Amino acid sequence: MPPHKNLFKPILTLKIVVIGGGAAGFFAAISAAKANAEAEVIILEKTAKLLQKVKISGGGRCNVTHACFDLKQLSLSYPRGDKHLKSAFSRFSTSDTMAWFESKKVKLKTEPDGRVFPVTDDSQTIIDCLMKEAKKLKIQIINNKEVRRIETRDTSFKLYVTDGENIECNKVIVTTGGAPKEEQFNWLKTLGHEIIEPVPSLFTFNLPNHPLTELSGVAVNPVKIKIPELKLETSGPLLITHWGFSGPSVLKLSSVGARLIAEKNYNFEVQVCWLNDKKEESCRNELMNVKAANPNRQVSKLFPFKLPTRLLDYLFVKSDINSKLNWAEISKEQVNKLVQALLYDTYRIEGKTGYKEEFVTSGGVNLNEIDFKNMQSRKIKGLFFAGEVLDIDGITGGFNFQAAWTTGFLAGNGAAV
Repeated sequence: MPPHKNLFKPILTLKIVVIGGGAAGFFAAISAAKANAEAEVIILEKTAKLLQKVKISGGGRCNVTHACFDLKQLSLSYPRGDKHLKSAFSRFSTSDTMAWFESKKVKLKTEPDGRVFPVTDDSQTIIDCLMKEAKKLKIQIINNKEVRRIETRDTSFKLYVTDGENIECNKVIVTTGGAPKEEQFNWLKTLGHEIIEPVPSLFTFNLPNHPLTELSGVAVNPVKIKIPELKLETSGPLLITHWGFSGPSVLKLSSVGARLIAEKNYNFEVQVCWLNDKKEESCRNELMNVKAANPNRQVSKLFPFKLPTRLLDYLFVKSDINSKLNWAEISKEQVNKLVQALLYDTYRIEGKTGYKEEFVTSGGVNLNEIDFKNMQSRKIKGLFFAGEVLDIDGITGGFNFQAAWTTGFLAGNGAAV
């Protein structure tokens, strides 16, 4: 939309510019306008589209937040930012997010795994809500405006934008999201802020040309998956895909280990326990008891652990077991091999794949340089940050949006003063 005719007028009242038209940017702008009705609030978005990540998240359904109401447990869902967010969540948490959207007539639902979605299962519901609220609060939204440089003055800022027209304001809230390369943060470095090098988070594991990928579509819940050399471990649902491993357990592991895995250049071994927390002695005893009690039963017809048939057939072959044989024909050595395959199945990961269209990075503005009471820079008064531009990222399940709502709310209220 074209620039507002009064966009470049002298600063007579509080003027707040939000840089970035995503979830954190909109929530920051709405919070600022709500907190100070006299303030002029402007959102600058460098592209032609607004709220793009909201649009594609959750497969187009928008995973608004996660129904985790214990603040300590909630903060532990953030491999980067947990300590800082714990105090922030005490001021705006998941329950506040859900109450906010429901107060705007957006009905929400909580799925069995804790993820929260609009009952419409349509991300456009969330987009329409944010757009309507911004319009109601007379927030100016300007597309195709990229801020290249911020110049600080005694009590104001000068923003240099792509079209050559400069904008002056009292407060700036940066909500530009994550970026894959550190140089994309250079315009913030010039302000004196340290940037933690960005690396991907929330990605899946590749198994190039591995026979396991022929089981694409097989899901097991729960499994325990670990990277022994990095001493990392998670559990949850795992999905075998045509390229390797995916599913919540893998995404969580990629998030927790984002930096360490990057240092390994995405080449490492994973170990999968298909029986989750089953102990070796218990597993072996159950197999041997079945073998002793049912010597004339076919192995594939009577098996003590419930696993998808295709996966079980694969594990039998891996253990040198003909599943059409009877238990009496299976040696103790073969049982031991099967125990290893069930509990310590090891694969060499070579590379990663982005998770759907969602892009999350670990890295950004150093959190120690931010006052989490109001998200204001500790280096420059009047400069605020919110969302993934900060070195904050959560595991999959709505946690990254919750960080956006929380930091956006605090930044908007902080800038409105």
